Amino acid sequence: MSRFTHFLKDIDDHVFAYPKLILAILLAITAFFAAQIPAVKMYSDFADLLPQEHPYIQLHNEIRDNFGGANVVVVGIEVKEGTIFNNDALALIHRLTQSVDSLPGINHNLVTSLTHRTTRKVWLSEEGSVLSEPYYDPTKKPILNEQEMAELKTAVLANPRVYGLMVSPDLKSALIKGQLNEGALDYQKTFDQIQEFRDREQLEGVEIHVTGQPMLVGWVYTYIPQIVQIFLFTILFMFVLLVVYFRRLYGVLIPMMGIVVSAIWGIGILSLLGYNLDPLTLVIPFLISARAMSHGIQLVERYYGELAVEGDSRTAARMTFDSLFRPGSLGVVSDAVGLLLISLGSIPINTKLSYYASLWAICVIVNVLLMVPLLLSILPQPKNIEIKHGKIQKLLSRVGFLVSGRSGAIGILSIAVLCFVAGGYGSSFVQIGESEPGSPLLYPDHDYNLSSKAINTSFPGSEELYIIARTEEKGGLKKPEVIKSLENLQAHMLNDPEMGGAKGLPDLIRQMNRLLHNNDPRYNQVPHDEFYVGGLMFAYMASSPIPGALKEFVNPEETDANMIFYYKDHQGGTIRRAIHMVKEWIAEHGDDVEGLSFHLAGGIVGVTAAINEAVFETNQIVIPMVLALIFVFVMFFYGSLHAGWLMFLAMSFATILSYGYMGIMKIGINVNTVPIIAVGIGVGIDYSIYIMDRIREEMLRCKSLPEAVIRAISTTGLAVCVTAGALILGVVMWVFLSDLRFQADAALLLVMMLIFNMVAALFVVPSWITLFKPRFITDIKLVDGVIAEKSAMEAAE
Repeated sequence: MSRFTHFLKDIDDHVFAYPKLILAILLAITAFFAAQIPAVKMYSDFADLLPQEHPYIQLHNEIRDNFGGANVVVVGIEVKEGTIFNNDALALIHRLTQSVDSLPGINHNLVTSLTHRTTRKVWLSEEGSVLSEPYYDPTKKPILNEQEMAELKTAVLANPRVYGLMVSPDLKSALIKGQLNEGALDYQKTFDQIQEFRDREQLEGVEIHVTGQPMLVGWVYTYIPQIVQIFLFTILFMFVLLVVYFRRLYGVLIPMMGIVVSAIWGIGILSLLGYNLDPLTLVIPFLISARAMSHGIQLVERYYGELAVEGDSRTAARMTFDSLFRPGSLGVVSDAVGLLLISLGSIPINTKLSYYASLWAICVIVNVLLMVPLLLSILPQPKNIEIKHGKIQKLLSRVGFLVSGRSGAIGILSIAVLCFVAGGYGSSFVQIGESEPGSPLLYPDHDYNLSSKAINTSFPGSEELYIIARTEEKGGLKKPEVIKSLENLQAHMLNDPEMGGAKGLPDLIRQMNRLLHNNDPRYNQVPHDEFYVGGLMFAYMASSPIPGALKEFVNPEETDANMIFYYKDHQGGTIRRAIHMVKEWIAEHGDDVEGLSFHLAGGIVGVTAAINEAVFETNQIVIPMVLALIFVFVMFFYGSLHAGWLMFLAMSFATILSYGYMGIMKIGINVNTVPIIAVGIGVGIDYSIYIMDRIREEMLRCKSLPEAVIRAISTTGLAVCVTAGALILGVVMWVFLSDLRFQADAALLLVMMLIFNMVAALFVVPSWITLFKPRFITDIKLVDGVIAEKSAMEAAE
């Protein structure tokens, strides 16, 4: 028999000797944590999404100040009639460009637009000098006549770095892009400023679309007041549930106290760790608090049952503690393990979540499983102790009769096998990363996703992939063989039909070579002389009065060249194909030029690729580890390998069905869903633990396995249904009230996981026990007040 089991049994001798003192200490701790709450802030930090050890992110951090990062604001201007080549549209594009260039934290050298000062028309003068000027300069010529407008249009069509990338092929849209410096990001201020100039510049017949990571985060911030409302609605509905179920003062106030105290401790811990609350991860803290309430419901339910038998409040409270502290603690540990293991991944937002949420969860052992029985032991004994359950009790009794019979158990386990097969099939459709265009954080008809769709319909794509070509020697990019290697990579990537376009140093060299030969198309090629290539690059820089004209293509030392590839979405499949094509080319041609190497990957596509790869690794590690460690904990608690296997069976059943649901609903495995899956496994296994433990306890009393199963389902099964209902109610409001699609999808996924776990607890676990009669349940005895498995000799007698 486990020494740890004896240790748990002996705890009540100590805690119930000084209940008021311990409660006073817990109250003081609660007051301390409450004092920390005002320091907590709610915001998103882009850096928290990035797995900093991943080579793509290391490259991103290295190049973002020179070539730009993933925090890009993209503004699209679309005219409904005619083209953008009219004075009103050009003036609007110019004003919006100036507004983007004035955003807080903007990198002024990395703003691109038809009317921006860095976008210039280059030509060869009669004297042989290379000259340039902005395509549109309202300070010199605010109104263009018909001929000047035609010349502007012709000049734009002749420049492949403008036509198609900044002006749409149908000439009805223009694109403005601005890179934000990550260290100086203020999402709220940036979003507010964008919305202000967007509203101010609305014109009849013109649509202004805005997308990009800063805009997405800004939209999420707008829903924080709604999140508070959902929280208040959830508390209200939980209160109503308790009133309907218990109709007793203790049954309502004590579980509600559990959720309040748990939330105070959890947020206080968050504050002490110096972490922020991220709006995208709020579903999990809500679930932990609701879980605390569900443990409170179990305790009060058992207390009233023991009080009906014992007749004494203190004794009933102690019996409640003795019966539920061990399985309750095991359930809490399972919750905490599922959360803590998320830290094995390399994504900071999940690492922070795992630390504070696992501490939040483990504290439930003290602030609910310990505090509630102690509180019940000192409160006045209730006079009316009968709780009527009516139809639910009758229904569960029928379930008990079904699963306690051999034929019923065989039928249920056969259905479970079919569920495993169906869940496995559905799981094959689950993608790593996003499973559809746009952002899954928001609904398809949201302004952000509609803007993304409009921009990606008109242009090659707003999602950029950066590939860096690096030479060992300074100025090595001037070598013709280097330029031609970059050109080869660009041609290879253009074989992807989903890629919208590309931009890089080879395009500039070819264009300048043609320009210096009187625009002769025959010279639209890379020269064979290194010095001539360098001269073309110098001529382009000299033609512009703006410093850093080559900055979007090469670094100042001319050792790094940025190849930009445009995609219309960052779905998991799109990103995997893009990265695979780059790696495929590098494997075949990466060593063709001595001293030249290629490095992945920057831009929003590169950053998302790194996140997806980190998520895949996390999912591969965390979910099996959660299953394995809970298996070990259960086996250790009960001293039985069969007990561990039984919980593994229940967890596997719920997990496979959850993945199948994700596949059917097209919910991808991403940085936000991995924690949901891990915590869902840990939380849901509580039901099976409670049912298994109650069957074992009833077996000691009645000596008949079918009767023990029926009584466990009728009693603890009822508490399981109520606690599952409380947990579901704790997150289901997000499904109906949240305008953040991810929160609604995550809440619905959690609801399904809780339902699958409840089905496993009420049907699969007792059916397995009925059919296979595990010894740790059937061959047991009471030793010093602790249930233990009989020895083989004792069982034979």
